[in-house]
This record gives sequence, C-alpha cells and structure tokens, in this order.
Amino acid sequence: MNGLTVEDAKDALRGTTLEIYRFLLKSNKPVGIREVQRALNLSSPSIVAYHFSKLEEAGLVRQEKGDYVVSKVILDHSIRVSRFIIPRHLFYAAFAIAVLIIKLVIFRPAVINREYFFSTVVTLVFAIVFCYEAVKAWHRGDL
Repeated sequence: MNGLTVEDAKDALRGTTLEIYRFLLKSNKPVGIREVQRALNLSSPSIVAYHFSKLEEAGLVRQEKGDYVVSKVILDHSIRVSRFIIPRHLFYAAFAIAVLIIKLVIFRPAVINREYFFSTVVTLVFAIVFCYEAVKAWHRGDL
C-alpha cells in the first residue's frame, strides 16, 4: 500500500473520493474515468483523475489497461453483498427485530411476568438503537 497505513487510506475516503470508491465497489469491474464522470455527474474528467490518483496513492485502487479497479476493500461499518453496500448495523437490527417477533409470538407466556416484560423491552431498545445507527450510517455514507 505504498507505505500508507489503513488509517491513512481511510482518511483519503472523504467526499467525492469516497463516492468514486463506492462506485467502483458497486460496479465490481474495471471502470474508466469518463464512465465515472457520467455516472456521478461530475463536471470534468480531470476531477475524476485527481480522485483516482488519491485512491491510487492510498493503495485502494490500481490501474489495469487504462481503467481502474479496486485493489483493497475497506468496509469498516458496512458489509458488501454482491453489488450492494449495506450498513453492518442493519444486520444487527434485523436480528433484534426477529428476536423480538419470536419473543412476542412464540415465547409469550400466559401471564406476563417481570422477567419477560424486562427482556422484551431490552430487545425492543436494542432493535431501535440498531435501526437508528443503520439509518445514520446510511445517510452519512459511512464505510
């Protein structure tokens, strides 16, 4: 990675550079400068070339036959599923919601006691927190 640490590479992933990196991750194939310019609606190819040079310097992309491909995947707060980049908290939220539904439908006692009530409320709080974090990461564009 040209002597740069993972933290240095993460620092390079901001703004337009991050958008271009995410586009490359989603495309999952070699991509040219003009293709990125058109897809992200950027004003000129030189802007894309500048951001590609930042990504190359950070060791995140490499050039192959004139096009660029991802050489290192950094997904701190996300998981890549095929072409989709999904916040990790979304999986935690789905799990907490599934546990809550199972608790309310299958394991509901005839008489609701304190332990059941407390554990259900805690599971609900976890589900809400994970949903909030997933939405926040999605809007922030966090990797």
